Amino acid sequence: MRCAPQFLSILLALGASTCLTSAARAQGGSSTTRSRENSTVKDHVRRGQRARAAGQWSEAHAAYKAAFDAADRASSTERERAEIAGELGLCEVALGKYRDAAEHLALSLEQREALPAALQKRFEEGQRNATPHVAKIRVSVDPPDAEVIIDTKPIGRVARVYTLFVEPGLHTVRAQAPGREDAFQTLRTVAKAEHEISLHCPRASVSSAKEDAPGSPSETPRAPSSPAAAQARPPSPWAAWPGTARIGGIVVTTATAAAGAVFLLRAHVIHGDLRERDVTRRAQGWTSHTCRDANAPASCAGIRDQVNERDLFATLGKVSLATSAVFGVATAASFFTEVAFFGGAPKAAGLRIVPVTTSDRAGVLVEGAW
Repeated sequence: MRCAPQFLSILLALGASTCLTSAARAQGGSSTTRSRENSTVKDHVRRGQRARAAGQWSEAHAAYKAAFDAADRASSTERERAEIAGELGLCEVALGKYRDAAEHLALSLEQREALPAALQKRFEEGQRNATPHVAKIRVSVDPPDAEVIIDTKPIGRVARVYTLFVEPGLHTVRAQAPGREDAFQTLRTVAKAEHEISLHCPRASVSSAKEDAPGSPSETPRAPSSPAAAQARPPSPWAAWPGTARIGGIVVTTATAAAGAVFLLRAHVIHGDLRERDVTRRAQGWTSHTCRDANAPASCAGIRDQVNERDLFATLGKVSLATSAVFGVATAASFFTEVAFFGGAPKAAGLRIVPVTTSDRAGVLVEGAW
């Protein structure tokens, strides 16, 4: 029994030493990880410096980009992150990637107080070289936590006012927030210009929110469509044979009127030609009985052919116009008859036909998609 307290104290001492050892190992492991990440960032920076000194801008850009992606608040200081962003922007200016250069240089110069004066001058000069090639968009969003998307690139959740650098041209800026409708605006940007837009995401209506919610039942369930249900529906008056006949009447009226106009125009041209030649022949001594004599000139046959052609075209034109008038009156009468008997004009999806009459003419106005 005397050994029991001593044995218990030994066990407690072993447990305490084990806990202290585990905590020291965990703290040492986290510090080792941070130091390893810090050394990785510094390795990328040194590799970028060597490539930049050798004029290898592509290699320098890749190294500084890797350092920029690896640097965070836990493994680097504010000055280091600003310096990496600025050096990355200078590499992008040398490679002609002006939009990315303007963005990274602006990000670096936001922390200009942490940079030495020499680096500030270099980065400001790089920004002046990149600015003439890009456009600047100042976006104000409401609500402030709305996510901003330009074209198809998500910018993330930004402050109430955010500055974007874009290539000159047509761009679409969209803002979206939970429980609100999307807001977007399209604008054409110009190099060296600054554009300001404001996006307000209105609150989504309760009905639309219920419809958009996954798994929410519909207020009025739709009955499944079936051939029997389709057959049970009453046929539309416009789908019956009177509607088809009206369309045919309109087509025939238009076609015959156009043909009649063409025929009469041709007859008028031939008549004018005959009159001009008749004036010329009378000046040469011809009379109205010259072509009736037995020894008439040979050109009289051509004159008679022209006269017959003129009369034919004139007759065809008159017949076509008369036919057009008959079909037009019949078609218009069908509309007036339906209005008189049924109290309304026929309705068609995508097609609207209205009879029009004045004191001296009558016609049909057709509207819709053919």
